[in-house]
Formats: sequence, structure tokens, C-alpha cells
Amino acid sequence: MIDGPLRPAQRTQDFTESVIREMTRVAREVGAVNLAQGFPDFPAPHGMKEAAVQAIRNDLNQYGVTWGVPALRQELSRWYERRYGMEVDPDRDVTITCGATEAMAAVFLALLNPDDEVVVLEPFYENYAPDALLAGAQARFLTLDPPDYRLDPEALEAVITPRTRALVLNTPNNPTGRVFDEEEMAGVARVARDRDLVVITDEIYECILYQGSHRPMATYPGMEDRTITISGASKTFAVTGWRLGSVVAPPAITGAIRKVHDFLTVGAPAPLQQAWADTLATLDPAYLNELVDGYRARRDLMILGLREAGFRCGTPEGAYYLLADFSAISREDDTTFAHRLAREGGVAAVPGSSFFQSDKGNHLIRFTFCKELATLEEAVDRLTRFAQAESSGGEVS
Repeated sequence: MIDGPLRPAQRTQDFTESVIREMTRVAREVGAVNLAQGFPDFPAPHGMKEAAVQAIRNDLNQYGVTWGVPALRQELSRWYERRYGMEVDPDRDVTITCGATEAMAAVFLALLNPDDEVVVLEPFYENYAPDALLAGAQARFLTLDPPDYRLDPEALEAVITPRTRALVLNTPNNPTGRVFDEEEMAGVARVARDRDLVVITDEIYECILYQGSHRPMATYPGMEDRTITISGASKTFAVTGWRLGSVVAPPAITGAIRKVHDFLTVGAPAPLQQAWADTLATLDPAYLNELVDGYRARRDLMILGLREAGFRCGTPEGAYYLLADFSAISREDDTTFAHRLAREGGVAAVPGSSFFQSDKGNHLIRFTFCKELATLEEAVDRLTRFAQAESSGGEVS
């Protein structure tokens, strides 16, 4: 550990840098197909890009309203009403952030006090535990068991203590692809009401569904005033680099979220916010159907390829990730295997342990399939040759 005046704060010692972003760097270094980080390698919608260009030409280049340009907050209010029947006040309830990542950090900092506890479902997206630490809170983990990864309300009850303040719920889920069903969601809502918890939802993949349906937790009885809904433009519109996220929260906590957001980032990019607003205002429903159809074809291609190569994996119900068991191919730990797969096999993925606080991810690896079909076909070919070389004890040809 570094000593002296540049000694890092203790809070930074308890978590690592992003393993997902690390594997993207590894992919670049060794020339591997990057199936580690969830960003598309295909264009964003043409109309959305043109709207951003027009906003810049119209000189929308200075600070906007800190918590979001009015047009975007209004369009998001309409979005939630149309899709889910939610009554969202654009002035009191909506905050636009620099991506869902900043949204989650701002919510944790605004809601949680030091020594509060927040329940995180395992496997989890890697940001949640560090966000808790940065807020001085403690994460408590509820492990969901494969292959179904079902959420049992009784098991949830068992991990709650008098210090538990909130629960993070991510559906459609990264990394499992689960879409929690009505029984599971209603069970969570009941526990939250009975134990006086806030539910912080990560709904960034809300439009990427292959089966089941997405119903926001805020629409369940008694949950409107105890749910904070996080989403964004990144995944639905293939603009992960635009950093546009959203928070819908009750007015009682929105003010605190906006204060934290203000001092973290001041505001998200104004012209890109306007482009998102324009896109929502003119969105053809066919776009969302085509989005899902395209990802379903990519999912099916990857599932078939991974299984034929010797990986074991389920069928995601939503999002665009596959959590695969590689133990039939190698007995190595997940980090060693992931780095060797990138270096020798030419495909980068994420070690499963980055989604677990227990050792249950040590034989798993996560692939993303938000890529062109040609990219995925190349990746499958490389994975197949790598697995064949492993079984024969030879080198990848």
C-alpha cells in the first residue's frame, strides 16, 4: 500500500477497478474479439444521430438545466405513462444523469447513510458493491442459484437486518439474462412494504426482452413512494458513449439525488439530451420490435456456438449477456481462463467472479452478444477452434 501524503483513501482499498473495462483493454492489446464489454459494434439509429447533429448546429452547446433539459424530462414522463401506466411528474420526479452508472452512484449517495445496509442480488453488476462502499454503506448479498436464478422472497427476508435500508433489483438482469416474473416481483414488493425498504431498480435493459414482460417495481401496490427507477438511453439506442441515464424517484428523495448529481457532474451533455428527447417523441414502435428480433438472432447464434464448443449456458430471457460454465473445457480459475481465452483463443470475455462476492463464479465467464452477426460468427469460430485445441492438447490453429 502507498504511504505518505499521496496515500489513497481507505474506501478505495476495498474494491478493484472494473474487470469489464480491464478485459476490453486486454482485447485491444491482443487483438481479440471483444465480447467482454456490453457496447454494440453497429451504428446507433440514423435519426437519433441526426437529431444530435441538429441540436449542436442549433447551438445547444452550453449547460442545460442541471437535472435535465425540460423536453427530455417531458418525453420520459410520456414514455413511462405510455408503456407502464406510471404517473411521472417531469419537474418533480425526473433527473437526467451521465449514464445509469452515475445515476446509481448518485442514488446511493443521496439515500444511504454510513452503516446502512443495502441488499444486492448475486450474481450482480459489478458497480453496486463499490457504490455502497463509496456511500459508507454495507452490501449484503442474496445468492440466486443456477440454472433458474429465481428470487425467493423468504430468502430475501432472511438477509434483512434492522440496518437494511434498501434493495437493488436489476431486471432484465446483467449477467444472468433473467427477467423476474410477476410472482417474484410481487414477493419483493411485499417484503419491501413489510420491512420498510426502498427498492432501487436498474432497468437499463427494459426494452430488450425475449420472453416474459417488464413491469417496473414502481407500479406494484404500495411501491410508488418507495421505488427509485434507474434507466437510460445507452442500451435501447446503442449509444453507450453518450452517457445518458435517468432517475425517476418520489419528490421526497429527488431533491437529494439532484444535489448529489449536480456536484458529481453538473449535467449530462445538453445536445445529446435533446437528441434523446426528439427520438422518444418520434419513435416508431417497430424500432423496438426490430431491436428485440435482432438481439434474439444474436443470442441464438451465440448459445448454439457456445454449447457446441463445450460451454454450458442457459437461455437469457432478456438483456444481451450469456453467463457460461467453462468447467468442461478447463479446470482453471475464471480469471486465468479468461485471460488465456483472449490471448490464445482470440475472444475476450469477463471472468465470472467479478459478478459474485462468493466463489460461485470461479467456473463461469460472461459473454455479450450485442455485436454484428459477422462479429459473433467470427467469435464462435475462434471459440470452437480454441475448445478443440484444448481437448486435443494442441495449439489453436
